[in-house]
Amino acid sequence: MFRDAAHDLLPDLVALRRRLHRDPEVGLHLPRTQQVVLEALADLDLEITRGRALSSVTAVLRGARPGPTVLLRADMDALPIAEETGLEFAASGATMHACGHDLHTAGLIGAARLLAGARDRLSGDVVFLFQPGEEGDDGAALMIAEGALEASGTAPVAAYAAHVVPGERGVFRTRPGVLMAGISDLRIEFHGVGGHGSQPHEAIDPVVGIGELVTALQVMVTRRFPVFDPVVITVTQLAGSDAINVIPERASLGATVRTLSRLAEKRVQGLVRELADGIATAHGCRAVVTFSDDYPALINDEVEAEWARETLAETFGDTRSLLARDPLMASEDFSRVLEAVPGAFVLLSATPAELDPAVAAWNHSARVVFDDGVLGDLAAALATLAARRLDRAAPLAP
Repeated sequence: MFRDAAHDLLPDLVALRRRLHRDPEVGLHLPRTQQVVLEALADLDLEITRGRALSSVTAVLRGARPGPTVLLRADMDALPIAEETGLEFAASGATMHACGHDLHTAGLIGAARLLAGARDRLSGDVVFLFQPGEEGDDGAALMIAEGALEASGTAPVAAYAAHVVPGERGVFRTRPGVLMAGISDLRIEFHGVGGHGSQPHEAIDPVVGIGELVTALQVMVTRRFPVFDPVVITVTQLAGSDAINVIPERASLGATVRTLSRLAEKRVQGLVRELADGIATAHGCRAVVTFSDDYPALINDEVEAEWARETLAETFGDTRSLLARDPLMASEDFSRVLEAVPGAFVLLSATPAELDPAVAAWNHSARVVFDDGVLGDLAAALATLAARRLDRAAPLAP
């Protein structure tokens, strides 16, 4: 329905994506990015709302006939990474679109243009969410709190979004159930008694205990959790004394924790506290354990995900819409939307043809490169999912 029109849009979408790529912004406040989006949507006769707590854009497209609401979302924020791709349109500062959100934004603008052009055939409304703050700032929760899910006046019957990843160019993947992990940040401090590095027996050294805990956390994960509901704890930060000859009062670690279920998330928090208290006590220290409340696991609706996969297979061919074999342990705050609305998150492989997908740099790398030639297909995919889902006004039957 939309592929030919999307092909015609491709040069403009590529130019828009490269404009965004040159000028990345980090976090919840993206004034320049927001302005680009507003300019790109200005002639489409949409009902537009700007965020209050963040520089989001919510746009509502009213179809010609009454019907349900479908929601489409793109994230817009970049990462605090200095780009090393060597691209002609590379960012020059200390920030970079290293996760492909520039493609997501351009792709959703393309979908908005396609659907606006088909307004007369739409029975219902489409809500477009352009979201800042996906990279750790929980922008989705803020947009939901500001009423983005009710922007059309009725709750969406379905929600869809897509994310580019390395892989064979142009292939879509999704799966029913868990697609991406939940995430929380873990910080642990051991409090001891400081002293001189030459006399450890006169101190209570928290560094030794925190060092033991690093290894113990890995053993705990492999011995206390089943492989079919996995947990990943990766310690990424260690801190002790600022002076090499001083035993500090406190030592600490920071870690990222990934889980695929709420049950595992709750259980890992209890076990980590138990383990930290035990090791701290053994070393004469006191443990302070803090877990952040970050993103839950991204869980696709079973029926919506299979319908989305089949719809994309009908649109692009069976070899380009596949079932993802395993969940990813990366995280995404579109999980907030999917907790409230049945829907599906789809991965789109976008490694340039001249690169080997098996060794291509991954998202969040300073050297990751995505082929913006996929933007026409991304726009067409999102528009197709929205339009066809509006045609099926009732919830999909299992």
